[in-house]
Amino acid sequence: MVLIGVALIIIGFALRFNPLVVVTVSGLVTGLIAGLPLKQLITQFGEAFTTNRYMSILIITLPVIGLLERSGLQEQAKHLVSKIKAATAGKILTFYLLIREIAAALGLNSLGGHPQTVRPLIAPMAEGAAEAKYGDVPEEDREEIRAQAAAADNIGLFFGEDIFVAVGAILLMKGFFDQNGIKADPISMALWGLPTAIFVFIVHSIRLRLFDRKLDRKLGKTGSKDVKK
Repeated sequence: MVLIGVALIIIGFALRFNPLVVVTVSGLVTGLIAGLPLKQLITQFGEAFTTNRYMSILIITLPVIGLLERSGLQEQAKHLVSKIKAATAGKILTFYLLIREIAAALGLNSLGGHPQTVRPLIAPMAEGAAEAKYGDVPEEDREEIRAQAAAADNIGLFFGEDIFVAVGAILLMKGFFDQNGIKADPISMALWGLPTAIFVFIVHSIRLRLFDRKLDRKLGKTGSKDVKK
């Protein structure tokens, strides 16, 4: 019966209700079914919010990013990239993948991200490179470029952060091994993530190169000036 809360989350997300409302209602229902008093449930919600209130700092960045975009941040990013003749969507995303992975390996996870970096900067730069090479880019291909930009951020962060000693995954494995009497060095575990991160960078770089070739085949190597003519 306690798992009814999980079912409520699945149903709520499937029906596209407000995620905050869905999670809150699910938590209340789960707690009441488990026999917890309503006052205790509300107290736990308040304590959880107070403990993790630093997570709401991200909300402060959203108005700033909105103002920058309104002032032409995306247009300036596209214009800057359009001046670089050798730039392509795949090359830009490969360079960002490298930066994202190295930064995550050093523990700088907040250096990138979808709301603060990918949407206002990286995706428009990749689109600008495609426009400079092919001219008018169909909306379908724009969406794919944006998806590739988001994927580069996810892959770089996911595999790069495992090299950082103080990341949650390393600490979780360290605690699990200690509980089971197994000696494990966090530095050694982090270093074992290095070959994987390098291999993933090579593989995804090849994928981005193939993505460039796909755009070449679909849109042709006409260039923006020829399209305008």
